[in-house]
Amino acid sequence: MLFFITLISGTTITISAYSWLGMWMGLEINLLSFIPLMHKSNNLMSVESTTKYFIVQALASSVILMAILMMMVKSQMSTIMNKSVYIMMMNSALMTKMGAAPFHFWFPEVMEGLSWMNCLSLSTWQKIAPMVLIMYTMNSMLFMSTIIISSMIISALMGLNQVSLRKIMAYSSINHLGWMLGALMFMETTWMYYFLVYSIINTAMMTTFSKMNVSSITQLTQKLNLFSMNKKMFMLNFLNLSGVPPFLGFYPKWLTIQLMIKNNFILLSTLMIMLTLITIFMYFRIISASLVNKSQEISWKSSEKMNKSVITALVNFGSLMSLVICTLMYTWA
Repeated sequence: MLFFITLISGTTITISAYSWLGMWMGLEINLLSFIPLMHKSNNLMSVESTTKYFIVQALASSVILMAILMMMVKSQMSTIMNKSVYIMMMNSALMTKMGAAPFHFWFPEVMEGLSWMNCLSLSTWQKIAPMVLIMYTMNSMLFMSTIIISSMIISALMGLNQVSLRKIMAYSSINHLGWMLGALMFMETTWMYYFLVYSIINTAMMTTFSKMNVSSITQLTQKLNLFSMNKKMFMLNFLNLSGVPPFLGFYPKWLTIQLMIKNNFILLSTLMIMLTLITIFMYFRIISASLVNKSQEISWKSSEKMNKSVITALVNFGSLMSLVICTLMYTWA
């Protein structure tokens, strides 16, 4: 419980700090709080993931601190060009902390060795502080566009040949990160909408994975076929995560596309849509695998236990009510 409190405190310090060093300190508190949470499950994969995460985050923090110190020391004598170089160094390090492409290589490997609840924290909460700092320091549309397109391409191509659910969700997170950066370029409110919707859908998905204790597509399809109604609802949630209309996941993508078109980023928005279609195919591959796999017998006791699960009810509610929620959000906006 203590580490959860300090984890939240670190993010809060980062987004509310008035100085660069205060922001850096908040990032370090967040890192040092998350490491013990990752190391809770005593297995070799967890230890390996924790080590990789710490090394990458420590290197990124060192680059951020160096950029901050260079800006502070040379603030009087630096040219505008040099300042922009330091800011780009800082943004690159922040992208590394989030796992955005092309700084993403550690992200799927770390996700593979974590529990589902830690995967959820890594793909949602741990992205808040770096995203807010990028919002403060963003100074190059070309740099942001390059990161967005790289994230889209990497997530689309690398996710296609994966059978591990954790790696699939990791590449899905990289894809959604590209969309969130696209929203962040033009309007912070749209980014908040996107992050909130993505967090809700991701929470429903990963808590269900944790409840079912699955880690591969084969295990998922076998367990989903035990419960026909849950299988249908879970398929709808994959469609929700992919952003297919009329589900809730489509709403923030639609807002982002509108913003890009209004700001004459038509080519970028077109590329994002086309590359996201490949990611949607990745989700449909899981859905089709569930459909063609034969059902198995199951005892009444375990079926009743699964049907009474609160997490399953959350997934079903999110799938069924997403159209209504989407309509209400559009009306209020």
